[in-house]
Amino acid sequence: MNRKASAVTALGAAVLVGSLGTGLGLALGGGGRGGPGALRPASTAATYAYYQTVAKRYSRYYGPGGSMMGGYSMMGAGYGTSGPSVAPGFPGYGWMMGGQGAPGWMMGGSLPGYMMGGSHDMGKVMGQVFANAPGPRVSATEAKALGTGVPKGARVDKAAGTVTFSGQDVSFAVVASPSMPAENFEVAGLTDPTLVVPVGAHVDIELVNADSDMAHGLVVSGKGAGRSWMPMMTATPAFSGSALWFLGEATSAGMHAGTLSFTASSAGTYSYFCPVPGHAQEGMAGNFVVRTPPTK
Repeated sequence: MNRKASAVTALGAAVLVGSLGTGLGLALGGGGRGGPGALRPASTAATYAYYQTVAKRYSRYYGPGGSMMGGYSMMGAGYGTSGPSVAPGFPGYGWMMGGQGAPGWMMGGSLPGYMMGGSHDMGKVMGQVFANAPGPRVSATEAKALGTGVPKGARVDKAAGTVTFSGQDVSFAVVASPSMPAENFEVAGLTDPTLVVPVGAHVDIELVNADSDMAHGLVVSGKGAGRSWMPMMTATPAFSGSALWFLGEATSAGMHAGTLSFTASSAGTYSYFCPVPGHAQEGMAGNFVVRTPPTK
């Protein structure tokens, strides 16, 4: 598959995952028990309506069912009013993978200018498309404080590059790409540190996308899961709620933010990474360790 088709695939996967309500984006990744910024996510209805608009504008191909989100069988399964019934990676992904019924421009032609915005970088395309999505935002000053502040209950070891949490309620912020154009995460003033939490802890992670021309997200998944070129379609969250697939680029209205909220139920070494295509491979990743406390 060429990069043009891959860009559309990534965009399509983003729209699809968002409509499934699996924790993608600004509203559906929010919530939890009150993270560092106590975010108030946009309503599911508002977020879903935005994704519908994106899907209708960017699909450029509508089957017999009409709109992509209202009866259109893009993946061999119908779309109802509550969204698609299948997830990315299932067989029959249809035209978004360049299969039967794909628009001509996907099969080697020129991509519509409105879709690519002059760029073939999927992160930039997704960042631009979802720049105005609903959901909470923070200012640059707030983002800096969140990225450099030491969270409650955390022990920071700069030499070892670790942030270790104690207690069963863990809450901290992650700022994505705070030093553009570098693509990395900042936690407690460290770049891509190893994060250590106790087994069984409830974890709230507030993610802020500080990048003004790129989408970024955060997923806690199995060790090495970020090595895939397109983790959005291949990575499986390690815990229920441990994925916020992406946030749109920052605008004059502020930086998009959202919250991952999950229970670290199984001890082990996992990965956290940005699932936007190519970002984890470029180093936007770190270790997430769930540790059993030593017996006394």
